Amino acid sequence: MEIAKNCVVAFNYTLHDDQDKEIEKSDDPMVYLHGYRNILPALEQQLLGKAAGDELSVTLSPAQAYGLRQENSIQRVPIKHLVTKHKRYQPGMVVQVNAENGARDVVIIKVGKFNVDVDTNHPLAGQTLTFNIAIQEVRAATNEEIGHGHSHGIHGHSHH
Repeated sequence: MEIAKNCVVAFNYTLHDDQDKEIEKSDDPMVYLHGYRNILPALEQQLLGKAAGDELSVTLSPAQAYGLRQENSIQRVPIKHLVTKHKRYQPGMVVQVNAENGARDVVIIKVGKFNVDVDTNHPLAGQTLTFNIAIQEVRAATNEEIGHGHSHGIHGHSHH
């Protein structure tokens, strides 16, 4: 089955920066519903028409990936608004903060007693990224998954 809208796709990947340094690697396959912007749109476009067993390498510019870095994007956030809970926060830590459209990743710049200063750029903003992808499985989505706009796991049972 070829990847198209309303397909659930499972793939493994490694992510490299433009210096070919590995940033991230999937332990378990990434599973998403194709055509619903559940992954980066430019990456989703490259997967269209591929099938289980296919391997590909996709390089995305910063604009296609997580955007260009925005200067002056430092915000002071009360610690109680951080989604990611730690006993001690440190500069450089990536944490999630509640934003208008859900939780988003930010990087802590400075830690105070009640507040943290965070860089609201995505941690990978401004970087050219290469995804090395191995497609594991492709299946038709269930009506429930299509209605929800996301996959319920590779076998369609778990709800995240």
